[in-house]
Amino acid sequence: MSTTANAMLDHGPAAPRAYATATGELFDRELILRYMAAASFWLVFAPTVGAIVALKFNFYDFLGHISWLTWGRLRPVHVMGVVFGGFSTAVIGLTYYIVPRLCGVPMYKERWGHHIFWMWNIGLAVGFISLALGYNSGIEAGEFPLWVSIPVEIVLCMLTIQVLGTVKNRTEQRLYVTLWYLTAAYIWTALNYAFGHFILPYSMPGVNNAAMHGLYIHYVVGLWITPAGLGVAYYFLPLAAKRPLYSHKLSLVGFWALAFFYPFVGTHHYIYSPIPYWTQTIAIVASMMLIIPVWTVVANFYGTFVGAWKQFQDSFPAKFIIIGALYYFVGCFQGSTEALREMQRLTHFTDFVIGHSHLTVFGTFVIWATAGMYWVTPRLAGRELYSKNFAQWHYWLTVVGFSIMAFDLTIQGLMQGTMLQAGADFVDSMSAMKPYWFVRSLAGITMDIGAALGFWNLYKTIKHGTLIPVPPGAPANYLPEPKWS
Repeated sequence: MSTTANAMLDHGPAAPRAYATATGELFDRELILRYMAAASFWLVFAPTVGAIVALKFNFYDFLGHISWLTWGRLRPVHVMGVVFGGFSTAVIGLTYYIVPRLCGVPMYKERWGHHIFWMWNIGLAVGFISLALGYNSGIEAGEFPLWVSIPVEIVLCMLTIQVLGTVKNRTEQRLYVTLWYLTAAYIWTALNYAFGHFILPYSMPGVNNAAMHGLYIHYVVGLWITPAGLGVAYYFLPLAAKRPLYSHKLSLVGFWALAFFYPFVGTHHYIYSPIPYWTQTIAIVASMMLIIPVWTVVANFYGTFVGAWKQFQDSFPAKFIIIGALYYFVGCFQGSTEALREMQRLTHFTDFVIGHSHLTVFGTFVIWATAGMYWVTPRLAGRELYSKNFAQWHYWLTVVGFSIMAFDLTIQGLMQGTMLQAGADFVDSMSAMKPYWFVRSLAGITMDIGAALGFWNLYKTIKHGTLIPVPPGAPANYLPEPKWS
C-alpha cells in the first residue's frame, strides 16, 4: 500500500522489489506513482514554457538575447512537452493501472515497466534540451531529432506489445470500451510516430510533404491523443459517477466512427492549397462526420451523470471529466466547422486555429488525464488527498484561466480574419491583436499557477497525506476510498 510509495520517495529503491505477480496485485503501485510524479512535473513544465512563449508576442525582446530561449526554440518545447511530456506520460502511467484491472491479469512483460519509465523520461529530457539548442527535424509535433526519436519509438513499440499481450492473456471475456481505445491508440501511434520521425523528414519534398505532414499531425491528435484520452475518461467516468456507463453500444459507435472518419481529415488545414481539390473535399466531409463520435461521447458522459450530480460536487475526478466533456463538445464542433471552405477563408492563419487546438488538446484531453491522476494517486498511495483547497484552486484556476484563453483566441482569430478579408495591412492586423495576446498570456499564467498547486498537491499526497486505515484482512489489491477523489 502506501509503504511502497513511501520507501520509494523517501529513501529511494531498496532491495529488489516484488512485482505484482509475486504480491497478488494486478498492477505495480510504485511504477504508477512514479509516472504520476513525472507527469505532474511535465504538466507544469510544458505550460510554463508556453506562458513564456505567449509573453513574447507582447514583449518580443523578453529573454531574446539568449539563443536557446528564443521563440523559435521554445515553441516546439511547449508543443512536444504538452503532447508527449505531460499528456502521454500521464496516459502511460494510467495504462499500467487500467489495462490489468480490465483484463484481470498483471501487465504482460511487467518487468519492462521500470525500464520503459526511465527510457521515456530521459528521452524526453534529452529531446527538450536538444530542441532548445536548435536541433529540430522541422516537422511540427514531430520535431525531436533522430537520436531522441529512436528510443521514443522503441518505448512505443514495447508499450504496444505490453498492451496487446495483456489483452490476449485476459481472463475477462468482455472488452470494455477503454480497451478498444487504448489498444488502438498504441498501435496507431507506434506506426504514426515512425512515419512522422523516420520517413517524413527525409522524403516527399514539396506539396506532398505538406499533405503527408497534415496526416501525421492529425494522427497525433486524432489517433493518439483522442483515443488515449477517451480511453482514460471512459474508464474513470463510471467510477467518478458511481454509476454504470450510460450506453456501452453508444461508446462503440463513437469508437468506430472515429476510426473510420479521422484518417481522412489530414488536409483540412490545407484548403485552397495546391493539394488536389478532391482530397480537400474528402477531408471536409470527414471533418463534418466527426460530429458523430463527439456527440456520442457527450451524450454518454452527461447521460451517465443523470441522477448522480452529487458526485460532481464531491469528486475532483468527476469535476475534471465533466468540464473536459464541455470543452470537447465546443472544441470539436469548432474544428468541424473550421474545415468548411468559407469558414477557412476567414480563420486560416489566425489565432482561431490556436484556440481550437488548445480547446481539444489541453481543455479536453489533458484535463481528462488530470482526472485520472486525481483518481489513482490517493488510492495507490493509501492516503487522503493532501489539501482539498489546493485541489479546488487547481480546478477553478484551470477552468477560469482556460475559458478566458479559449474565448480570447477565438474572438481574436475571427477579428484577424475579418480585418485581412477587408484588406487591412498585415502589420496593422498584428498590432490590433496585442491586447488579446496580453489577455491570453495572463490566462495562461493563471492556468499554470493552478497546475502547479494541483500537481504539488498530488506529490504531497504521496509524501504526507493522511493515511487511510486498511481494514483487517484486506486483500493485497485493496484500494482505499479517499474522501475527495
